[in-house]
Amino acid sequence: MKGTLVALDELKGRRVAALMVDGRLEDLLADPSDDRPAPGAIYRGSVDRQMKGQGGVFLNLPEGQKAFLRQSKGLAPGQVLLVQVTGWAEPGKAVPVTTKVLFKSRYAIVTPDAPGLNISRSIRDDDERERLLEIAHEEMDGSEFGLILRSVCLGADSDEIGEDIASMRAMAEQVLADAQGAPELLIDAPDAHLSAWRDWPQPDQLDDAPGSFERTGVLDALDRLASGRISGGSMSVEPTRALVAVDVNTGGDTSPAAGLKANMAAARDLPRQLRLLGLGGQVVVDFAPMPKKDRRQLEQTLRAAFKSDPVDTSLAGWTPLGNYELQRKRERAPTDTGLFE
Repeated sequence: MKGTLVALDELKGRRVAALMVDGRLEDLLADPSDDRPAPGAIYRGSVDRQMKGQGGVFLNLPEGQKAFLRQSKGLAPGQVLLVQVTGWAEPGKAVPVTTKVLFKSRYAIVTPDAPGLNISRSIRDDDERERLLEIAHEEMDGSEFGLILRSVCLGADSDEIGEDIASMRAMAEQVLADAQGAPELLIDAPDAHLSAWRDWPQPDQLDDAPGSFERTGVLDALDRLASGRISGGSMSVEPTRALVAVDVNTGGDTSPAAGLKANMAAARDLPRQLRLLGLGGQVVVDFAPMPKKDRRQLEQTLRAAFKSDPVDTSLAGWTPLGNYELQRKRERAPTDTGLFE
């Protein structure tokens, strides 16, 4: 089908959301399979000990869990802090957190540590910005918190935006008033369905009835993803404990241009595959053999592909052995492919 489709379903008791664009699976969100702290969750924690040489401290979270805060100046053991999880940690490792907590919804982000009323720069119409500023001033009157109105506010109903701001402001006030005490989870991370509503654009079609994945072709798209097929060859994406290894092959094509053809297809599809698989951290790509003179063209394709990807990614470049490295934020849980079998 043409246009955008969001399908919401449950597989093996876990919520899963899929975004299809013109019949192609573009994004996937799934509830994690364990109870590790998830990005967006807000905790009350206590300082455990400083890590000299690493520029941070370990924090105690509830149920014996540990977090790592990249900040140490002015902190003492036992000190209570409000922190927000910023990314996923490997099993057995401390969870990365920040003290700059945000309260994020579909239209509004309340920022207690950054005062001021701001509107997304992608909204350029002066009349629309004036309308949104009036809503922001009305709903944030008397508050010292900051506010960011997101790009989705463009043309949205004023009452819906106002209700969203009021809800996030009330949540922020409630959490900050509960800053003292033993380690505790104060705000849980959003589940897959809530994250899809909050972060994905309004779709042309929504299917949230049971069995939507089968009706809309999401399960078939996941089967194609697992096959690793790309134009002119194949791409295997394999996570390890240290890094994500990506291997590109030309298959049976032995022509002189086969390597560049497969590599270009892999570069264009790599952001989507990493996004669907929920993979981040260090990524090492072993591209198919090709002349060094073609590297610049491949790098341009990689930069263009990752430019529109919502997950922060830093392209590091080529290694002495001819592999390509990149660093990607761990903001999602790795997708449990067994969920779809």
